[in-house]
Amino acid sequence: MKQILELIPLILFFLAFKMDGETLEILSFSYQFDGIYSATAILMAATAIQVLLTWFFTGKVEKQLLWLFGIIVVAGSATLILRNDIFIMWKPTVFNWGLALVLLGGLLLGKKSLLEKMLGQQIELPATAWLRLNQLWIANFSIVGSLNLYVAYNFSQAAWVNYKLYSSIGFTLVLMIITMIIVVPHIKDKADESS
Repeated sequence: MKQILELIPLILFFLAFKMDGETLEILSFSYQFDGIYSATAILMAATAIQVLLTWFFTGKVEKQLLWLFGIIVVAGSATLILRNDIFIMWKPTVFNWGLALVLLGGLLLGKKSLLEKMLGQQIELPATAWLRLNQLWIANFSIVGSLNLYVAYNFSQAAWVNYKLYSSIGFTLVLMIITMIIVVPHIKDKADESS
C-alpha cells in the first residue's frame, strides 16, 4: 500500500504534463500549464506535501523518502531555473542507482544486508532469503535507472513521461510479486513449525 501511495506525486506529474497548454481558472486566479515545467513544479510540491503528511501522521520520515525529496528539489529546481528537462529526466536514474549503491555497499560492508536491518524485526527469514532479496532489489534499481536513461535519450519527452508513469507502476508490481515469491515459503515454513 505504501508503494502505491508513493506513486501519487508521479501521477500528478503525469496529469500536469498532459494538461500542457490548458488554462486553469479558479476565481480570479488563472494558470496556463507549461508541459514538463508545470509538471516538475507539481511533482516538487506534491512530494513536499507527501513528506509533511508522512511526518505529521507517523512522526517520522524514512530516509528513502527524504533522499527522493532531496533529488526532486535539486533536479526540479535545475529544470525550472535553467528551463532544461534533462535534469528532471535524470532524477529517476540518480535515485535508483543511489539506492542500488547503498544496498550493495551494505551487503559488502555489513554482516547483514540493509534490507534485513530494516525489515528483520518485522519478518524472520534465513540469511539466503535476505541475500536473494537484496540482490533482487539491487538488480531492480540498477535496471530501472538504466532503462530510464535509455528512454530519456532515445525517445520523445512525451514518451519518457508515459514510460515513467507506467514503468514505475509495472516495476513496483513486479518487484512486489518476486519479493513475495521469495518471502512466502519461509513464512509458511515458520507457520508449519509453530503448529
